[in-house]
Amino acid sequence: MRIAIAALAALLCGCGDAPPDLRAGAAIYAQQCAACHGAKLEGQPNWRQRLPNGRLPAPPHDESGHTWHHPDEVLFGITKHGLVPPYAPAGYASDMPAFAGTLSDAQIRDVLAWIAAHWTSSEVVEARAKMLRNVRR
Repeated sequence: MRIAIAALAALLCGCGDAPPDLRAGAAIYAQQCAACHGAKLEGQPNWRQRLPNGRLPAPPHDESGHTWHHPDEVLFGITKHGLVPPYAPAGYASDMPAFAGTLSDAQIRDVLAWIAAHWTSSEVVEARAKMLRNVRR
């Protein structure tokens, strides 16, 4: 498990940056993300069904959701800039805020590393590793 966390941390940290701080990531997630995405990464109920306002509920960040399907750069961009192009179609309506004015790049990486540390099933770890290899090619 520690090896998997270390590998995920290494993947999520940018060149020359300090490795992500998982404790800080947990605290930031609790403060900034848990209200929508759930204290246990469970997301909002019926997250695949549009609300009356046409928006989708917040998805889970645990292995039951789709977060782990996205490359690190995309997760970082969505967190920093929100669901705007190139991460969503122009005009896409979402309740996902942009955290660029709230969190530093290092804090965003800390949160993403903390989330990724929960993706531990062999199926998810293998599928994600394969996806990341394909993205880097």
